[in-house]
Amino acid sequence: MVETMKYLCEVSYVGTHFHGFQAQKNKRTVQGVLTDAAARVFGVPCAITGCSRTDSGVHAKAFCLTLDPADKNLHIPTDKLPRAMAVALPPDLSIRAARLVEDGFHPRYDAKGKEYTYYFSHFPVNDPFLVDRVWQIRYPFLPDALEKMRQAAEAFCGRQDFSAFMSQGSPVKDTVRTVKSARVDLEEGIFAFRVIADGFLYNMVRIMTGTLVSVALGRLQAQKIPEIIASGIRASAGETAPPEGLYLSRVFYDEKDFAKKTR
Repeated sequence: MVETMKYLCEVSYVGTHFHGFQAQKNKRTVQGVLTDAAARVFGVPCAITGCSRTDSGVHAKAFCLTLDPADKNLHIPTDKLPRAMAVALPPDLSIRAARLVEDGFHPRYDAKGKEYTYYFSHFPVNDPFLVDRVWQIRYPFLPDALEKMRQAAEAFCGRQDFSAFMSQGSPVKDTVRTVKSARVDLEEGIFAFRVIADGFLYNMVRIMTGTLVSVALGRLQAQKIPEIIASGIRASAGETAPPEGLYLSRVFYDEKDFAKKTR
């Protein structure tokens, strides 16, 4: 049974010094570093397949990927794999947990949804301890910015066409997505925008965040969000927030998909 299986790993990384997840020639990427490390640990080439592609500078708290040794020799127990890989991985990337899944499981195509969190602040000066981890905005927010952003975030929920929240030039044809939850919280002076959806368009969360910040600054009214969504026009939404505040927080799967023997 084991020889038809592969590892499903939950990975965390700080994206600051990575050129995204996807392997690229002569660039440091998460997939590239993991591929090299796995080959050293297992002694054979290993296929690394991710749940999505994150951009340069974007972080992950629970990115999911499969690790599949070429010889199908899964000799390292799942509870030992994180520590075994740790010796070959840099400090800004780690495998946090692992389990076995059947060969038919795919971390991207079997994902039922994802949760992203975007962190931003509005302190009058930069906090050096938040550099590359939080979008630091020095312009003052409205006194009721949190309330207004929460109102705006609620308008993102539901099954809608999010063309206005997709970067231009994306080849995606179907721009309809279902946002299951969207909220803004304030935690020790840091705003956290958390959004769960069945899928995301290119830069969708970053554009949503930029739009919320426009609301917080008083440049855009919260009640205009439904109108912006209906317009389908990218220019009607806010700016694209920078990558450093974005984190992939969770990936959702159905347990039954882990047992797929073929696709």
